[in-house]
Amino acid sequence: MKNILQLRTLCFVLLFSISNFGYAQTNNWPNKVIKIIVPFAPGSFTDTAARIIGAEISKHTGQTVIIDNKGGAGSTLGTDAVAKSAPDGYTFLLTDNSFAVSTALYEKLPYQPLKDITQVSLVADAPAVLVGRLNLPQKNLKEIVQNARANPNAYNFGSGGIGSSAHLALEAFLVQNNLKMTHIPFKGIASAIVDVVADRVDLAIGSVGSTAPFIRDGKLMGVAISGNQRHPLFPQVPTFAQAGFPNYKMTYWFGVMAPSGTPNDIIEKMHQEIVHAIQTPQVIDVFKNAGVNPTSNSPTEFSKIIRDESAMWSEIIKKSDIKANLN
Repeated sequence: MKNILQLRTLCFVLLFSISNFGYAQTNNWPNKVIKIIVPFAPGSFTDTAARIIGAEISKHTGQTVIIDNKGGAGSTLGTDAVAKSAPDGYTFLLTDNSFAVSTALYEKLPYQPLKDITQVSLVADAPAVLVGRLNLPQKNLKEIVQNARANPNAYNFGSGGIGSSAHLALEAFLVQNNLKMTHIPFKGIASAIVDVVADRVDLAIGSVGSTAPFIRDGKLMGVAISGNQRHPLFPQVPTFAQAGFPNYKMTYWFGVMAPSGTPNDIIEKMHQEIVHAIQTPQVIDVFKNAGVNPTSNSPTEFSKIIRDESAMWSEIIKKSDIKANLN
């Protein structure tokens, strides 16, 4: 009997110690290097956002933040690395809409997006800009839609590849309005925009950052922009609503995620670090120059965005009969 009591006491002490150790680990977070994985090559806005936000988190916490670019397989390579990382609060993902797109686009992924990854917070969002070649005979969105409806596949449009955000952003508009256009995939949206500028491709949808210089220099026709108001970089470009298509709501977003199982108090602390970072003058300035808006939301709100967008993209992909694989 005495031995049983001693064994129970020892077990209790061990459990209490383990519990306190875990609490101490999370309570002292961060106490070592934090890694933010970007599932794209250097040079994208996602990469830029990770680096400037990481620098601010490093300054605020006193811990080193490193950025690890793991591009490839439609952003799924880097995302998979995060999904399989220890949920200890020292590995995070900074990604964009492609996370929700991949969930809907690929039948088989090496991870389960809604189970293996948890959301922390948005860091930025930006409107989508529909642009056209300067020599396009139709000069506004209503004229383009009328001509496309009367002449299916009369227009072509460029994107950053099959299943890319630029591809699905325009497919969403086509599905909404029962239109057909010919898709021309490129290896990146920048290459697609260059061909629109060169008068070889009719239309494309891109971010403010990828389109603003060309609209400003008179090399692209700004057709419409998503959001509730015109953008200060090109006030002459109407919103989709002002152009007569109020149901188009496409927005680019960028956000931080973590491996599922990361302690809730660390998720909350990282959320607070993000809120602090995006309010600093350095981040605001970089984001403003890129044409994006610093913003944050709660993990619960961010998770709802993922669920809603995954369902939306699934429907668009099905209606558009888009096929893609990871190979």
